Amino acid sequence: MLLSFYKQNVIEAGCDEAGRGCLAGSVFAAAVIFPPDYKNELLNDSKKITEKQRYLLRPVIQKDALAWAVGIATAQEIDEINILNASILAMHRAVENLKIVPEYLIVDGNKFKPYKDIPHQTIVKGDGKYLSIAAASVLAKTFRDDYMLELHKEFPQYDWATNKGYPTKKHRDVIKEIGFTPYHRMSYKFK
Repeated sequence: MLLSFYKQNVIEAGCDEAGRGCLAGSVFAAAVIFPPDYKNELLNDSKKITEKQRYLLRPVIQKDALAWAVGIATAQEIDEINILNASILAMHRAVENLKIVPEYLIVDGNKFKPYKDIPHQTIVKGDGKYLSIAAASVLAKTFRDDYMLELHKEFPQYDWATNKGYPTKKHRDVIKEIGFTPYHRMSYKFK
């Protein structure tokens, strides 16, 4: 069972991102604030649940959260500032978009830059420990998957409906065959 909060008696937002390891597309992040002592036994790290479960959980998270938001950083921004900084930028944008200003941030991973004057804590594998980070991972993943399905309509040959921009053999083979799209991250190694 995941924990409801990291720090007691504060408005706490959990943050996570999706799409860091992709060759194409924006990186997405989400921030989620749940009520104190929120419980949801189905919620877990988005990588540990099925696609169907993620899409069933998304409206539940959106309904149950006191506030939630998504932020993105584009492939061009990733190329300009690198994927780590772009992931943090997307998380900052998600926090910025929250309807409630959090008093504390818990962030999946071990790297983050302070957002305004809000104190934060990074938590390795936090998406498997805290409900708000798990919820953020589900929102970031599902919103990013929806975005990649839209891009797939424009460039179906890359099979983004299936690989979501990750470096599968088919994705790499198509790049070798016909080249890049405006959505590819040109700073990445494609070999």
